[in-house]
Amino acid sequence: MPRPYDPHGEVLPPAPTGVTTNRPVPDYEKEASRPNSRSHGWNVMAAPATYLLVGINCAVYLWMVLHGVSPSEPTVANLVHYGANVPIFVLHGQWYRLLTATFLHVGLLHISTNMWCLWNLGLLGEPLLGPMGLIAVYMITGIAGNLLSMSYTVITALWHHVPMEFSVGAGASGAVFGLAGILIVLLSNRKLPIPWFELKRLRRSVIWFAAINLLIGGATILLPVIRIDNFAHLGGFLSGLALGVPLMPRMTAGRTRYLQRQKVTFAGAAFCLALFGYWIANLR
Repeated sequence: MPRPYDPHGEVLPPAPTGVTTNRPVPDYEKEASRPNSRSHGWNVMAAPATYLLVGINCAVYLWMVLHGVSPSEPTVANLVHYGANVPIFVLHGQWYRLLTATFLHVGLLHISTNMWCLWNLGLLGEPLLGPMGLIAVYMITGIAGNLLSMSYTVITALWHHVPMEFSVGAGASGAVFGLAGILIVLLSNRKLPIPWFELKRLRRSVIWFAAINLLIGGATILLPVIRIDNFAHLGGFLSGLALGVPLMPRMTAGRTRYLQRQKVTFAGAAFCLALFGYWIANLR
């Protein structure tokens, strides 16, 4: 049995059963005793949302390959057909592309690296967010990243008084950066049942992951060896940081209060994204 402060155990406060007191009951030990994927092999039920998201991404990739799409170099037409983020199409009503693009990848190397990062960050983040919380963060930050990428395309065209560029974006990396952003904030909570030195180590590793990958993306601006959607990465990361700020104080206040704060935070974030999208759509 893992120790109560095992960083890979479930630390989301469980629902109190048979408790009559009004005092919050952040009983972590019961949840912390659950097996986790790192210490007990490939235990899907220990992190269902993480494996679900990885599975959907892999299923979409496999579906594309089975329908004739190149496994290493899909064409622009292929990506557009399967739901990539194309700003000019989104602005003409195909808003679903902001979400579907987060499950679409440009070849085997692209999906392999993204799924490796998603799996590692998901196993760390799901105990802090819960399954539904992790899925919500993935979707919200992924959409936020694609919205910021689209806004850059729109504003650039307006600034230079030229037709909008036909750009195509795809990948889960915006959502992956979003998970990194929210983890950096949540792992700052000293009240978690994890030793502070372990929290600092985990938080430092996430910061290094985000910093190195953002720097690599920035370097491609000067040395365009490959095309990286830096604004999608940045948008996902910043939105993840923003989501973590209101959640962090409630993490140890009891399960009910924490889940209520999650609902309010995620609903507010969705509303803000809708307003931002409406503003971008009316800039033209």
